[in-house]
Amino acid sequence: MVLASSEAVVRLPDDVDLHARPAAQFVRTAMRFGATVQVFANDRWADAKSLLAVMALGARRGTELRLSAEGQDADVALDALATCVADLVE
Repeated sequence: MVLASSEAVVRLPDDVDLHARPAAQFVRTAMRFGATVQVFANDRWADAKSLLAVMALGARRGTELRLSAEGQDADVALDALATCVADLVE
């Protein structure tokens, strides 16, 4: 069986840092899917389902996030995460 793999690039809103509350919202969204999801920012990859790993990226306002997902629902997971990032609030 071949697993689907997808990537997307999104940008944090200009008024949101990826600290505890927004990061938790992001992680909750990622956890809804079976796909393995990674997020890249500031020259580091992190497991998108790990709150501590996502917060450790130190992503600040306007930071570009590269999302990568692998699994049957990879495309749906990335669409949901892109929407989540666009809708993040402090």
